[in-house]
Amino acid sequence: MARTLSQDLRDRVIAAIGGGLSCRAAADRFGVSASSAIRWRQLALQHGRAVAKPRGGDRHSGRIDARGSFIRELVAEQGDISLVEIQAPLVELGVSVGIGTLHRFFVRHGITRKKRPGTRSNKTAPTS
Repeated sequence: MARTLSQDLRDRVIAAIGGGLSCRAAADRFGVSASSAIRWRQLALQHGRAVAKPRGGDRHSGRIDARGSFIRELVAEQGDISLVEIQAPLVELGVSVGIGTLHRFFVRHGITRKKRPGTRSNKTAPTS
């Protein structure tokens, strides 16, 4: 996967273009692609500076986070509900989510569900 080029390099390419070089000549001079130099110049003209967009991160959790209150209501109504049982009403609403997505939702929001009540430790026999 390609890496993000430094802001200093972007600024030097934009300065060279502003100094009279063409986009392609500036790209050759600094060892970047011509398309990058052209795109950086367009960004600099539109926004004043060619700043890189943030990389990575989660772009899809918004779909399930929008239904967060509905999911919390389901868990509040039936405390021992399984992820598959939570998935079914979401599919009926038209939200197609996987089991892993639901699990990550619970982890992200710190929602824990213990189905078996805790027992005190027993030295003579295992508790489970």
